[in-house]
Amino acid sequence: MPPRRPAAQCVRYMAAFWFIILLVSFFSGFASATNGETTSTSNPKPTYITSLPGLDGALPSLLETGYVTVDEENGAELFYYFVESEGDPGRDPVLLWLTGGHRCSVLSGLVFEIGPVELVREPYDGISLPRLRRNPNSWTKVASILFVDSPVGAGFSFSRDPNGYDVGDVSASLQLIEFLYKWFSAHEDYLANPFYLGGGSYAAKLVPFITQKISEGIEAGVRPIINLKGYTVGNPLTGDSIDFDSRVPYCHGVGVISDQLYKTIMDNCHGKGYSNPRTFICAKAMSKFNELFDEISAPHILHNKCIAVSPGPSDVSRRKILNEEVDLLQNPPPRPPIECIEYPHYLLYFWVNNNATRETLGIKKGTVNEWVRCHQGDLPYDEDIVNGIEYHLPHHVAADGPKPEIVGLALIPLECAQALALIPLVGLKPGDVGPTERKFCYTPKASSSGDHDAVLPFLSTQAWVRSLSDHIVDDWRAWHLDGQSAGFTMTYGNNVTFATVKVKAHIFLFPLCIVYYRFQPKLALYMPVSFREILQIKDV
Repeated sequence: MPPRRPAAQCVRYMAAFWFIILLVSFFSGFASATNGETTSTSNPKPTYITSLPGLDGALPSLLETGYVTVDEENGAELFYYFVESEGDPGRDPVLLWLTGGHRCSVLSGLVFEIGPVELVREPYDGISLPRLRRNPNSWTKVASILFVDSPVGAGFSFSRDPNGYDVGDVSASLQLIEFLYKWFSAHEDYLANPFYLGGGSYAAKLVPFITQKISEGIEAGVRPIINLKGYTVGNPLTGDSIDFDSRVPYCHGVGVISDQLYKTIMDNCHGKGYSNPRTFICAKAMSKFNELFDEISAPHILHNKCIAVSPGPSDVSRRKILNEEVDLLQNPPPRPPIECIEYPHYLLYFWVNNNATRETLGIKKGTVNEWVRCHQGDLPYDEDIVNGIEYHLPHHVAADGPKPEIVGLALIPLECAQALALIPLVGLKPGDVGPTERKFCYTPKASSSGDHDAVLPFLSTQAWVRSLSDHIVDDWRAWHLDGQSAGFTMTYGNNVTFATVKVKAHIFLFPLCIVYYRFQPKLALYMPVSFREILQIKDV
């Protein structure tokens, strides 16, 4: 891993970035005023798609794909999928969605979570093309979604010069901001639409930082002016040690480790240093802990443990598919059992690498010869945002800019095996929430015995939410859906609320924190009906 950039260097880097953006904005505006034309990027025209290989029938709305250059010197381009809203594209919100993991393709979000299609789970014969079907719970029913392969090297994003792959949290975030300015300049019809950012897992650490930088750009008058309204983060990795240290008390609570091992860890590791034990006894205890932890399916401890399906350059397992493509595919994933929750990941590899699919998506030849869902450390990356919790705090919004009001929560799962749920959009009046900031974080809850996610246990989310304010306003209580307890919630000072949500198995399994900025009081915002009771509007 490259050495971390000093804080002062990061500050100079960001200052230079905004100076350049302002210059580009000024001269773009001057050219538009004198010529009556909008400036265009050097990227080729996008590809417009109405149907996809393997899908029976047309897509429910228009799909646009394309590239945006974010590093001229190295020739780095980010690939995107823009899915128009199935409702009213001219007025519905636009959501930027990023996928976490180690340079994972955003297709994971499009196909497995919130997009308009999903893979049909059926045995793959190695010859035919895996089939698609419509996702009845797609978020595109209520919003247009801009899926971006980021950072450079993820999915179909690429760099002509290898130096373009050497990025980190800060530089990748700034490249996404440049992407947005260029994309909106070429799609001015969407500038007036409410704009939100969203991401899961590791990407959730970047989303608040990107939101802050866009807010600063709005204050500085950078054009085009993005109609920023808020952000949403799912399974939020923060970078804080609590993300993974919470696994020890969680695993003790659900019976993965014994009382004796838990006591040994508590007595000898002193609540810290789990990843880098400082004593022999602590190291021995944590070795035993890791051995037991490896026996469970961390994303859902009640599921069978499945083989890994995210291929990497070192994976030499082979499987023949369409004859004309055998020579191109060097890293196909191992085949998991069909009942495994990750089996669609296996199908996606063969669907994406099919020549018909790549041609339909408009993939540039000679850029990414073999698509992989996630990379495994083969490309450099600098984790230079050490802790993302601070960027959730209100003081990180521009001091002289519009003050954010966090007013809603999204991402409520429905009974759907492979996708996240449709989010109903309802209007809220200013008085429904109040004039102060509201934050809502929740962890899906599989049963009354507790959450079943051990990757990022709910204890970690609860701990950092509590760190924002430890003053209890509304003590632990149940909230209800259709007359039944749907989870439990607690409200802290500054209207910071933590809640748990009961869900079925195979649903979104990680802690969620949803944040919405409201810059205009009369704007209708995202609000799942099921959470009106948490807002104390009424039971549903």
